[in-house]
Amino acid sequence: MFFPWYSLLSGLFFLVFLLVFVMIVLTLIRAAGQWRSNNRSPRLTVDARVVSRRTDVRHHQQAIAGDHTGAHGYHTYASTDYYVTFEVESGDRMEFSVSGQEYGMLTEGDRGRLSFQGTRYLGFLRS
Repeated sequence: MFFPWYSLLSGLFFLVFLLVFVMIVLTLIRAAGQWRSNNRSPRLTVDARVVSRRTDVRHHQQAIAGDHTGAHGYHTYASTDYYVTFEVESGDRMEFSVSGQEYGMLTEGDRGRLSFQGTRYLGFLRS
């Protein structure tokens, strides 16, 4: 008796496709909810101190298909996310994602006025 492997594989393919699709939709919904929450939050400016900085470097590798010479290989690149943690007068700490330029301008121990809206970093004015 012949087992229809193609129906099993097509079902598995559909299941994986559906799982990836649902994950993408959930990620978009969560991002939209965070954006909406930030927009509804008041813009605050408080006295704060930079207590730490960190980076998150991610390496990506993409396969390169062979050309007419049959050469194959990989294209590798990296992306860096920058984060700064601030401590406010109450002792609470908040970490924000910042641009590379902002990251380069801030040093641990800097004091000043932190502006933010929800989880969105708006700026830091050194005093």
